Amino acid sequence: MGYSLRFRAAAIVLLGSMAVSSWSAVPRAAAEPASGKSAAVKPWDARKRLLEQVSAASGVPWTSLAAVDQYERTINTARKRKASAPLAGVYYTEEEWFGALNPDHSDPSARTIALFGGAGTDGSGDGLADPANDLDVLSSRVRQLTRFGTGADNWKIGVAGVYGSERAVERIAQFEKIYNHFQKLDLNDHAFPVPLKANYSYRGTWGASRGWGGHRMHEGTDIFAGYGVPARSTCYGIVEVMGWNNYGGWRIGIRDVNNLYHYFAHLSGFAKPLKPGDLVKPGQVIGWVGSSGYGKPGTSGKFPPHLHYGIYRDNGTKEWSFDPYPMLRQWEKQERTKGLKVDAVKP
Repeated sequence: MGYSLRFRAAAIVLLGSMAVSSWSAVPRAAAEPASGKSAAVKPWDARKRLLEQVSAASGVPWTSLAAVDQYERTINTARKRKASAPLAGVYYTEEEWFGALNPDHSDPSARTIALFGGAGTDGSGDGLADPANDLDVLSSRVRQLTRFGTGADNWKIGVAGVYGSERAVERIAQFEKIYNHFQKLDLNDHAFPVPLKANYSYRGTWGASRGWGGHRMHEGTDIFAGYGVPARSTCYGIVEVMGWNNYGGWRIGIRDVNNLYHYFAHLSGFAKPLKPGDLVKPGQVIGWVGSSGYGKPGTSGKFPPHLHYGIYRDNGTKEWSFDPYPMLRQWEKQERTKGLKVDAVKP
């Protein structure tokens, strides 16, 4: 599905000119580094406070800012690069920040950077555009994103212009929906895909050869269990895909805020009224173990009942499978020793 002409035009304008919007810098007092007791603030709380500060200055909801910041954080992880500021996940190259023709990348003067067309701006009110300052970095990105305004449509145009792909627009919208629903940043709890009290078994089968439909690699771990054993969400996330796949049978795909796609296949049915776009929590029942797949819709019984669990990472341009077995062992151990949080299993 392609971009509209409106999106394409916005992308060209944004990439060609980094104009500064009219909203003011975050008040100096709010921008000062934490000291004393406040220095012990948990990273999640410090990040949320940063997002709320920039939200107050820009008029953009903190959940929208969180979605953008988290998207860049996941891309940094996938591309093995590091953001320059300690809290914000926003990434700029030196050329982008200081300006491609700027001969002095050690000079953080906001005026000089603006003169050379750099993206860096002063978000903290100290006259500097410091790539190591969280407020400067996040504020600079928000100025780019809100060039056409802060309304929902203009926000999408801004996202398309800055990141240049429909994939990014979709991911950021998904993350924003997740943050809007749960109203917190710490969404890293996990659950094992089936109840620990169930009779199940599994081993590392990622990478094994598969022959149905042509030679291919097995992109997951098979958890063998009886028909009707509950299949559970492993994460906080959004239902991205749900329905029939000739290989996986009845399957569900869930996207989390770490840009990981959790794939559950060979189900015998789905939990009602679950549908694409719904939000889920760790431990929430999403369906039941079955043996569907390897054929047209309704095909079942070609192999013993089991849950195929796969996990995929997105780097902004492509997605690939990696071995879920170590994570499954970790989640199983954590749940067995610590249990699940009560609020994590309610629908």
